Amino acid sequence: MRDISGERVQEAVAGCVAVLRTAADRDWTAVRAGRLEWDCHATAFHIAEDLIAYAANLAGRAQDAYVPFEITLDEGTSNEGLLHVIETTGALLTATIRTTPREVRAFHPYPFRSANREGFAAMGVAEVLLHTHDIAEGLGLRYEPAAELAEFVLTTLFPHIQPGPTPWTTLLWATGRGDLPGRAPVTEWRWRNNLVIPGDRLTLQGVTPASAADLRTGGDGGFEWVEGGPFDGTREAAGMMVKAYEEGVHRPEWGLFVLVRREDGRAIGGMGFHGAPDEQGHAEVGYDLAEAARGHGYATEALRALSEHALARDDVQLLVAAIETDNLPSQGVATRAGYVRATVEEERTAHEERDMDRTLQLYIRRGRLSEA
Repeated sequence: MRDISGERVQEAVAGCVAVLRTAADRDWTAVRAGRLEWDCHATAFHIAEDLIAYAANLAGRAQDAYVPFEITLDEGTSNEGLLHVIETTGALLTATIRTTPREVRAFHPYPFRSANREGFAAMGVAEVLLHTHDIAEGLGLRYEPAAELAEFVLTTLFPHIQPGPTPWTTLLWATGRGDLPGRAPVTEWRWRNNLVIPGDRLTLQGVTPASAADLRTGGDGGFEWVEGGPFDGTREAAGMMVKAYEEGVHRPEWGLFVLVRREDGRAIGGMGFHGAPDEQGHAEVGYDLAEAARGHGYATEALRALSEHALARDDVQLLVAAIETDNLPSQGVATRAGYVRATVEEERTAHEERDMDRTLQLYIRRGRLSEA
């Protein structure tokens, strides 16, 4: 899965400038930008501000806040000059994305306080598409970006949104700019960069719907894998995640994570949840490793990190791992990560409630509240 996020930014900016240039002779300060409180000139400048801010944070490896600077326009800058600024800031973000290693993450406040190069690209594209729409609406211009651009934003930043009839109409609805039949209007919204959970020797990197779709069909999901990876379980989990996304029930924190070694940035396995916690606060975990990465304690470290992250939440009381009776290595992973074998009664209840294969043994790890 080749990273084309830089090309996406370039394409979005080119489309923005092309449509706005047709109205460059008009007074943008006198026209409100769609449903926004800003005028069209202020909104266009905001596009440039976001593009340069994202480029700066990613290039500067900012970790705790935005790089502390602002850009300004020279007095008397024309609309054509402002479009040149958008082109230039877009080129800077594109170049930064293309030259930034995949594992680099930099500060962004929503919702997990960081994003990688793909996340910053998607945020940049989102700002360009949505605010070009706002300006075009104010100026009475026709604007509809390529479906691939809207889909890139949706599958990267809106994994919790069920796909609609077209990516563009879905994105407009998801950001309070349009309607979709059968769905309530959106009045508040926020995009979601992927979650990354740190471990000592590896990171657990949340998989986006686009990456999951690629993994499901035999691709690498945008990761550099060790020999023999990804293993079958990871591809099956990716398929489950794509199905949940298409049905509108996927929740990013309860999906699939790819385990990536810090020492070389290579992916070694997959781990995650079979879905969000149920009404009792119970969630099921699953995991596998490429054969080349086994025997080094990676799965134990990852499962411990994932479990502690989940159990720190108020809505999680119990984590369950259903493991085949003869899979002693996996049982050992669960035990070393703090899980204990379920009681006979707990297993009987779980098998009856979930219609589970009775050859599976259950290992559980309880949260603080359930232990009290």
